[in-house]
Amino acid sequence: MSFLLRALTWWNSQTVNTQFWTWRNGTKVGEDAQGNIFYQNNDGKRRWVIYSGEAEASRIDPEWHGWLHHTWNEAPTEVPLPHKAWEKPHQPNLTGTDDAYVPAGSLYRAEPAKRSDYEAWQPE
Repeated sequence: MSFLLRALTWWNSQTVNTQFWTWRNGTKVGEDAQGNIFYQNNDGKRRWVIYSGEAEASRIDPEWHGWLHHTWNEAPTEVPLPHKAWEKPHQPNLTGTDDAYVPAGSLYRAEPAKRSDYEAWQPE
């Protein structure tokens, strides 16, 4: 069943074609904390990622994102980026999940806040 899933779905890790391409042309560069594996071809012009699970671009750390898009040449495994003390850990896009941010007055909150700064217009 997993072979059939890999053959027919691109969002579930990698397809068979991608696995074959990676086997023939890819050199493993590194892996991030989420288990995503990063590759490049021999001349370094093509870079790609094999996701560990769902293929969601926001699951890639900023360091690896910069490397994938040729913002810098060295991978984060070779030259780690300096981090500031105030930086928070990377979080994927949570839109559409239960952990998504909803402001105080949103109807998506379990109990929307009462607004004292707004009075609805009523016709006379």
